[in-house]
Amino acid sequence: MPQSSAVSPLVQFFPLILIFIIFYFLLIRPQKQKEKEHQKMLTGIDKNDEVVTLGGIHGTVVNVKEKTLILRIDENVKMEIEKNSVAYIKKP
Repeated sequence: MPQSSAVSPLVQFFPLILIFIIFYFLLIRPQKQKEKEHQKMLTGIDKNDEVVTLGGIHGTVVNVKEKTLILRIDENVKMEIEKNSVAYIKKP
């Protein structure tokens, strides 16, 4: 009688588990760390910080509210934006 070779279910799922582990360390984990750094940066925004928005607008923070910022774009030009739309704070 021929013997049938039964493969363990764990061995069958090993490549799938390996792919998930690779995706976690190459994609998911770095993205979560980047999001934490961005949230930390947003909570540290103060008055007179120079920021750049995701839309590319450069401005100086005039007022910080709970969820929004008021930016001075030019003389007598102010704009209220969401905090989440700040890409980065320009370093002096």
